[in-house]
This record gives sequence, C-alpha cells and structure tokens, in this order.
Amino acid sequence: MTFDDLNSFGKKREPFLFIVDFKAQNIIASALCELEANDIEFCIDEEYEAKEHADFLEKKGADFSEYKKKFDFVIEKIKAGETYLLNLTQPTLIKTPLSLKEIFECANAHYKLRYKDEFVCFSPEKFIQIEGSKISTFPMKGTIDASLPNAKESILANQKEMAEHVMVVDLLRNDLSIVSKGVRVEEFRYVHEIEAGAKKLLHVSSHISGDVGDDWHDRIGDILRLLLPAGSISGAPKRSTLEIIDAVERYERGFFSGVFGVYDGKTLDSAVMIRFVQKVKDGYLYKSGGGITLDSDAQSEYNELLDKVYLP
Repeated sequence: MTFDDLNSFGKKREPFLFIVDFKAQNIIASALCELEANDIEFCIDEEYEAKEHADFLEKKGADFSEYKKKFDFVIEKIKAGETYLLNLTQPTLIKTPLSLKEIFECANAHYKLRYKDEFVCFSPEKFIQIEGSKISTFPMKGTIDASLPNAKESILANQKEMAEHVMVVDLLRNDLSIVSKGVRVEEFRYVHEIEAGAKKLLHVSSHISGDVGDDWHDRIGDILRLLLPAGSISGAPKRSTLEIIDAVERYERGFFSGVFGVYDGKTLDSAVMIRFVQKVKDGYLYKSGGGITLDSDAQSEYNELLDKVYLP
C-alpha cells in the first residue's frame, strides 16, 4: 500500500482502517468490511468503561547501565545542537499467559488495535482527528505516577516537563501549518488519568487545531505523509533527530510509534501507536520510551520507561 492508495479510499468516501509504521515506509490499509477476514481488530472508544483485570505481566527491562549509555549519547547530541528533544525508546522482554487477542480484549484504552498474531496496541494518545474542515492533534508529553503527593500540581510545575511539552507543541503546531490554515493552540497542558495496570498515571496533553479545507477527503494520504513521523514520539528538529534515533536505539521500532486510524467516509480519527506489544520468537516485546531534553535525569527517564510497560 502507498499513501496514494489512502487518497483513493478517501476520494471514493470508502470507510477504511490504516496502519503506518514509524518511518512511514510500510502502510497497511483495509476496507472496514474486510477487517474480520484479514484478522484485524480495532476499537476507538472515547468514553470506555474500565474493566478490572489482573495485570498478567512480568517484565525484565534492559540494564540501567545500557540505557544510560544511550541516554548520555543523546545528551551529547543535544549539547552539540543536533537535537533539543528526542524520544528515546527501547524494547522490554515481557512474559504473559495471554494471547494477543486476549490482551486486546481485556485492555482498557481509548484506541486499541490488534494486527493478526503479530502485534497489539492500546494507546492513550490521539494523533489527528478531522471533522468538517477542522483538523486537530493532541500531543502528549509529561507522565507522573498519580499516587505521588500532589501529582497533578507537581507535573504541571516541573520546569523540565514544561520545556519538553512546549517543544512538542511548537513542533506539532508547525507540522499542522503544513497541511492547514489558521493553526492555533486550543488548550494547553491539560491533565488526564490513565489506567496503567496496578497503578494510575497522569499524562499531560495539549490540543492544537487548524482548517484543513473541505477537500481533505481526497488528500488523506498526502496529509499523513506530510505529518509523519509523529512529532511527539520522534523529536525536534525532526529530520536530524530521526537520524540520531537510528544511530542510538539500535533496533527497529517497526509499527511501534507509528499511527493507526479509521476513516468512516465523513470523519477521520487516529492514534499514535504507543503501549505496544509485539510477538517475537521467544515471547513478547513491549516497546516504550520517553522524551529526552538537556534537563532530563537518566534514572527518572529509565523509571518512566518501565512505568509505561503495563497491561491496562
């Protein structure tokens, strides 16, 4: 599939689901009527009612010393002026008795996707939504354990988290300006709670919007091509940061931190594919990460990376 194929779906107003990998090189698309035959499941539920379940997951993260080497490499690149925000990720080996289909069924998340017996995603982060002629994006940057004293006040007052969030909002505002007019920040740094297995996390997001025009249906693929990779899980400036990610991570993200979404013939809704479990020969890999800036602390970032490894 290509981005031109996505344009074709839109021109025909044919409802479809799309999945794009992190590097925007591999695209999967399927008419909604063919999803069951293709062994693909998705769910988009803005007001889901959380289901209680045991967190059937054991995780073994990479040694902190190995993470610290990558972290230090990124910090040196920041000092050299080659990036000022980079989303550093890594895979964590997990064990669970659940199948990917069972993980999909029990997960609590606004956006869920299972692709065959290859991977499952349960994401709390919107990518873009289009309705009428309005396009919106919702970058998520800033995470804290909700059980900590004054957690909401603490995350909003944290200067490092503020700086990181401002960078992402600026990047996404510029990205939206490529495909739309009248771009503005509608809501800046609002906090929402996420079920994270045995604990709850608070995430900080913002809402940015623009006018994409009435002909956006014919340009769905072009719009996605221009916006990807998503700024919130790559960094800024985007081009040089992507080169550093290739050098430092030393593994293929694949579809992790790509995007998936659904076009119903009238509107489009999509998510960034974070909270991602991939089936491999020896079990499952859970891929996660976080944004690194000059003020970041290696131990805190490592802890946040592991906190994001959970079944919601």
